Formats: sequence, structure tokens, C-alpha cells
Amino acid sequence: MAYTPSIVPLEYDPAFLYEELDRIARSINELKGDMITLYPRAVPPTRPQEGMVVNADGTNWNPGGGAGLYQYLSGSWVKL
Repeated sequence: MAYTPSIVPLEYDPAFLYEELDRIARSINELKGDMITLYPRAVPPTRPQEGMVVNADGTNWNPGGGAGLYQYLSGSWVKL
């Protein structure tokens, strides 16, 4: 579920704010898991999935271009 902002009411409405923050939290929680890993990893993921984004530390695990963000595409790691 991608997050799309709702139309903001003209006057402050605490219920609107709560509902909107809840929708944002649910959208973020759907991204959780191993699909996006931004802390530097020293080893590659054991089961990479298409589209996965990972931050390689470049020393213990170097997918080919040194430290940085890589995306798993078509069976290999591509530096972003």
C-alpha cells in the first residue's frame, strides 16, 4: 500500500491528524523486513529477492564497486 496524502481540513482536526499518521505508519511498516537494509552489512543476505536494496560495507562484503548501496536485479548486485 503506497501512501497518498488525504485532503487536509481547513480547521485543525485531531482525528484527521491521528488517522493520517496511522496511514503513514502502516505504509512504512509494509516496507519493513529485509527488502531495504540501510545499515552497513558485512555479509550478503542469504536469500536475496528481486528489488532488494542493501548497504554493503565494502570490506568483508564487496559486491564489486566498494562500499555503498546495491540493488539486487536480475540475479546480481548493482551499485546505486
